[in-house]
Amino acid sequence: MLKVLNLVIPASCLLASLAFVFKNEPVPVRKEAFTVTRSKVNTVVIDAGHGGKDPGTRGRTTREKDVALSVALELGKKIKEETPDVKVLFTRSTDVFIELGERSAFANRNNADLFISIHCNATPRSRSVHGTETFVMGLHKTEGNLEVARRENSVILQETNYKQKYKGFDPNSPLAHIMLANYQSAFISGSLRLADLIERKFQTVSQRESRGVKQAGFLVLWRAAMPSVLIETGFLSSPDEEEYLSSDEGQEEVAESIHQAFMAYKRDMDR
Repeated sequence: MLKVLNLVIPASCLLASLAFVFKNEPVPVRKEAFTVTRSKVNTVVIDAGHGGKDPGTRGRTTREKDVALSVALELGKKIKEETPDVKVLFTRSTDVFIELGERSAFANRNNADLFISIHCNATPRSRSVHGTETFVMGLHKTEGNLEVARRENSVILQETNYKQKYKGFDPNSPLAHIMLANYQSAFISGSLRLADLIERKFQTVSQRESRGVKQAGFLVLWRAAMPSVLIETGFLSSPDEEEYLSSDEGQEEVAESIHQAFMAYKRDMDR
């Protein structure tokens, strides 16, 4: 595992630098490792992954779309209660299907300062794999990262005219995923800062195992004109994590961990 050097990296150069730093596994991100362009956090868009005809991944009895929606609504409630001056918007607040491109477009139309997309993970290889992961847009360096991006992006196959809408994007093409990374380069430092805070809070607030901050090409983050993260809150393929994520207590803890990370990020940006 490589550590980020204690350097201040210009935003324009950071994406290229990450191609060397993000090797194989999660990267320990330190605040002083990059320059954050500060902007007050006035509006946050919370995106509950999947929905409607798209259930997302599944556990034995649990669907990703249901967990994502419950956590998203609980997170929004917490932000509104503690910081009523922050405008909280949801890409969906019910069980409906929202196209991937519309999710980031909604955030752009509302001049959001943050975009937080909430998901659940799964792997067919092992029922023992567990833990949280937070992704930012970037060049994935492992097959595992690509697998997650492929699964989350495959929802576009349920959209009409997806080839025209996404400029011929093929969710099964590694090259297509790599090309997406360029669109988020301007917001990478803020995204990394928030992602690092989220993974740290998962460890300290709810004692979850963190699999770290990672990078991959996600369509839902593709054109978001603000710092953006995609959170995999745990593995529904793990019986223990499925039980946790389907419980009211587990969903509240997950939301509280993200909420505390949001508050820390907001304090940093508002200073």
